Amino acid sequence: MLCVCRLLPALFFLSSASQLRTLQSPPSHPMDFPYSSQTITHHVVALPIPSRGHINPMMCLCNSLASLNAADSNINLLVTLIVTEEWLGFIGSDPKPDNVVFATIPNVIPSEIGRGADSPSFYETVLRKIRAPVEDLLDRLEPPVTALIADTHIVWSIEIGNLRNIPVASLWTMSASVYSVFHFFDLLVQHRHFPVNLAGT
Repeated sequence: MLCVCRLLPALFFLSSASQLRTLQSPPSHPMDFPYSSQTITHHVVALPIPSRGHINPMMCLCNSLASLNAADSNINLLVTLIVTEEWLGFIGSDPKPDNVVFATIPNVIPSEIGRGADSPSFYETVLRKIRAPVEDLLDRLEPPVTALIADTHIVWSIEIGNLRNIPVASLWTMSASVYSVFHFFDLLVQHRHFPVNLAGT
């Protein structure tokens, strides 16, 4: 898996003529798509965990990527954000660039409303139940997907990318310090800093 910053140059500056595809039909989403007669050079799909603290930063990244269209005339980028039908109801009317669109999967997971009562169970359900509808959607999207940006917690995103020969980038939505703790967790255990002795003895 690549970090987003390493994937971007490959996404936007190393495309070949064979990667240019004319959009024949809109992506599988309920929104109007304004580029039916244009040529898309890159189609990036964003796959967040269906949760507020994960969708919001992924949406910010999608909006930033979409701005590349205006910055470089050689780039005609489409960004598709995969959300559940419930989440489309929450954010579907929010303002966004024209080249950012939504694609939906069914509500196969617990509702965002009240899911915080059992977060571990929610995340386990997400990882177990959204894979099949996500894979089905990826295979139906047009134009074909050229890159996938997935939440770091969606560990099977690498496998579904490899199966389709799609490069995968990982988006870590928490702070760098939290990432560092997880990355070096083995050292915390090795030096007996974990488990933490809160009793002070």
